[in-house]
Amino acid sequence: MTAACLRRRRIVGAGLLAACSRLPARAQSAAPGTDRGSPPPAPGTPLAVPDITLFDGRKFTQAEADGHVLVLYWWASWCPFCAVQTPQMEKLWLAQRGRGLRFVGISIDRKAEDATGYLAKRGYTFPAGLVTPDFARALPKPKGLPITVVRGRDGRVLMGEAGQLFPEDVEQIAGFL
Repeated sequence: MTAACLRRRRIVGAGLLAACSRLPARAQSAAPGTDRGSPPPAPGTPLAVPDITLFDGRKFTQAEADGHVLVLYWWASWCPFCAVQTPQMEKLWLAQRGRGLRFVGISIDRKAEDATGYLAKRGYTFPAGLVTPDFARALPKPKGLPITVVRGRDGRVLMGEAGQLFPEDVEQIAGFL
């Protein structure tokens, strides 16, 4: 990431942090067991992907990820940062799925209805499911939101970011394909 991008992130992040501190307590709390406080995995780290049941009833498994670039995207319907980043993630999914990109949106909403309503209202089509206690134990969510982790074809992390990505950061993910 360039120095200019890091500077811009710090400036925007400070303003968004101030805005987020005024959110109701309910909006700031994640589903139990989803916020462990650790940073996202570092590039080069092997990353196993636990099974997750998607909102459409399908199950996404490690076998579907193997040999492909996979984006794991933790988000919530109440997260203002996610509201800004998610349209870019949808755009990435639509543009790159034909090139073999795998994508799983992992909602940390407390109720599936909140997440599915949010996706439907905005017309988002990327594969998504609700974090479960089993999923959270196998792959704890790093501290922050949104969280974007890109896993390479070899099963190792290519990118792990906590916080909102800028559109150009999301576009760079396509370069991993």
